[in-house]
Amino acid sequence: MNFLQFMMMNRQQVLDLTLEHITLAGVATLLAALVGIPLGILITRVPQLSKPVLGGANIIQTIPSLALFGFLLPAPWIGARGGRLAILALALYGLLPLIRNTYAGIQGVDPAIVEAGRAMGLTDRQLLLQVELPLASGVIVAGVRIAAVLSIGLATIAAAIGAGGLGEFIFRGLAMVNNQVILAGAIPAALLALLVDFLLGRLERRLGTLRLKT
Repeated sequence: MNFLQFMMMNRQQVLDLTLEHITLAGVATLLAALVGIPLGILITRVPQLSKPVLGGANIIQTIPSLALFGFLLPAPWIGARGGRLAILALALYGLLPLIRNTYAGIQGVDPAIVEAGRAMGLTDRQLLLQVELPLASGVIVAGVRIAAVLSIGLATIAAAIGAGGLGEFIFRGLAMVNNQVILAGAIPAALLALLVDFLLGRLERRLGTLRLKT
């Protein structure tokens, strides 16, 4: 049986696992954005926090993924469910690009524009919402792009803790020493990552163009 025949015979399972994979990576990226972007904004306002916040996110990135899953297993409520544990671990991995890009994007706004906003009487909150975040949006989306692609790739490992996703095929294929089964998980995961990278890349370029026009 070749790869295409295997995919056709198991198309429903491939679809189900792909949807699980999208859910894991999507929820994790959303959670990472809800935490990472505000942290990136915070360290632009409180510079003394930048080193501990970025340092902590960097340390998380250095922990091997399976080891991080193992560290989180004893966590109450989270460790009891593979899906919850995988989402939390993936969200932690997505923090660094989101924090760093949010920080870099806001810091990269032309100081003359910020001063002009202050001269017009804008408060710090208004400057952030009406000037800095819109101008930094392209860089922030680049961080979301990196976090999303990273989550899609790492989500394949989540199958090791019973979280589902396309990693189920990869681990099953490794156990069976069957390349067709491995490819049934690896190829859709790679295509999914490429698609998300392409779509968010277009959004990033569009926002970058708007920034240049501004």
